[in-house]
Amino acid sequence: MAQRSYVEKDYTRDTAYIEDRITSDGSSDWPVEPGRYRLVVSRACPWANRAIIVRRLLGLEDVISMGITGPTHDADSWTFDLDPDHLDPVLQIPRIKDAYLARFPDYPKGITVPAMVDVPSGQVVTNNFPQITEDFSTQWREHHREGAPDLWPEHLREEMAVVNKRVYTEVNNGVYRCGFSGDQAAYEAAYDRLWTAMDWLEERLSTRRYLMGEHITEADVRLFTTLARFDPVYHGHFKANRSKLAEMPVLWAYARDLFTTPGFGDTTDFVHIKSHYYEVHRDINPTGIVPAGPDLSNWLEPHGREQLGGSPFASGATPPGPPSEGERVPVAHNPLLDETGMVRSA
Repeated sequence: MAQRSYVEKDYTRDTAYIEDRITSDGSSDWPVEPGRYRLVVSRACPWANRAIIVRRLLGLEDVISMGITGPTHDADSWTFDLDPDHLDPVLQIPRIKDAYLARFPDYPKGITVPAMVDVPSGQVVTNNFPQITEDFSTQWREHHREGAPDLWPEHLREEMAVVNKRVYTEVNNGVYRCGFSGDQAAYEAAYDRLWTAMDWLEERLSTRRYLMGEHITEADVRLFTTLARFDPVYHGHFKANRSKLAEMPVLWAYARDLFTTPGFGDTTDFVHIKSHYYEVHRDINPTGIVPAGPDLSNWLEPHGREQLGGSPFASGATPPGPPSEGERVPVAHNPLLDETGMVRSA
């Protein structure tokens, strides 16, 4: 999750990421190599959740390991407080900042997740989250599981770029623009921008099952992680409260369709999500009290999106199987999961 800053009264996200890439064609200093890199994430972070979903959909678990930080952090870094001795078991560091400093001793920018770390050197490679997931699809293709979906179809990429840009600026980042506005005028402008985009999505998805048409692409992954956090966090905590997601018929059905697709709901940790936002953002929630709600059972209500045609995965592609035991979201953190870590049937 990126750092935040205030420019006058408007929220501006710091996007000064490490732009190195891990490539398959020798065009970078970081070659694709199974077992060499570790993806460091927090389940609370929507940008990191994207990487978790894409890695799982493509079946990259055996070639890219994953370290999971706790849901909260201090001003210094995300920490591995979920692990024994509070050390990542592979990197043997207590905080992701150590991987940044191993490469850049005077690193001046935000310490963010997701991050790809080179295990042999212990150095961060990149934290450029949109490029990380695109490269999972395009650079790691040789190592995808059999039946992995194509999340970046060649014939849709030009249109996807336009959709992704609007979803990122107006929705993914739009909720933060509402939550961290510095005065009433900035908030109201941010609020109007967000809901203009939400209404656009409601209309777009009324005639197509997924953002790009008949099957899931990365565009859907990018939108889903914001929608999954909307009612638990953004509606109240970030004052994005014109409507709850559950009150928008099309977007709510679309979100439930994705949630019940393997790779989406089974990577969603509602406890970590709420813990992060309400405990860390003391500037807008000074008490640090985490709300008990909302009721999550409505995520399993029938969505009816099959009537639009299409299917989650194109012909020849298949859903991923259950997550490995060590990577399952605890049922206590998502009561909609079964004992295998998958979303249970309604």
